[in-house]
Amino acid sequence: MRRYKVKEVIKLLEADGWVLFATKGDHRQFKHPTRPGKVTVRGQQSEVLSQFLLNSIWKQAGWR
Repeated sequence: MRRYKVKEVIKLLEADGWVLFATKGDHRQFKHPTRPGKVTVRGQQSEVLSQFLLNSIWKQAGWR
């Protein structure tokens, strides 16, 4: 699977309709107007996400 930076994942979430609603440190939480739950993305924008974190974000967003 392709490697993603935090910045790229945020752009994908925003393109899918997820809206940033909370930040604390390097953790960002996104909500969707129609989908239940939230997605948490952690790390600095230039950081490459591990496969474990990427899979977790995909599941939270309902993409997997």
